Amino acid sequence: MALVTAVVAATLIGGALYLSGQGDDDTPSASAVDYRAELLTARRAASYPVLAPQGLPDSWKATSVRFNGEYFDAWHLGFQAPDGEYVAVEQSTQKPATFIEEASQGGEETKTTEEIGGRTWTRYSGGRYDALVHQADSATTVVAGTGSYAQLTQMAKALKDS
Repeated sequence: MALVTAVVAATLIGGALYLSGQGDDDTPSASAVDYRAELLTARRAASYPVLAPQGLPDSWKATSVRFNGEYFDAWHLGFQAPDGEYVAVEQSTQKPATFIEEASQGGEETKTTEEIGGRTWTRYSGGRYDALVHQADSATTVVAGTGSYAQLTQMAKALKDS
């Protein structure tokens, strides 16, 4: 009888967690956020041109945003792609190697580069996330996530600094 009770309790707890939508930014039930105010703040405070997408279809849903001016002017903007995959824009003045390692969650640089939206991007793969990385004099930009390279490219192409 104790085993049956334990199985029923575990099933109920699992079901409750599933229905509550707890998890990473890439969960299908992630709530949409309005990032406009945080973007304006970041653009005023950051020491580099802060990027955000323009012209993405409404099926892309912003799910997380933050700017930390005290930590290398770190900018983060996370999205849920139309198919539920996660794609984030990360920017920082932190040492590029350290920042890229963190933003791609262990991705390794490949020899593949491409011109997207007027910027040269390098592909990273093999970490938790695949990534596209653009290094400029003032900051490093990483577009990373569980999304396909086509989705990462779509995000990189949409990025504007105004």
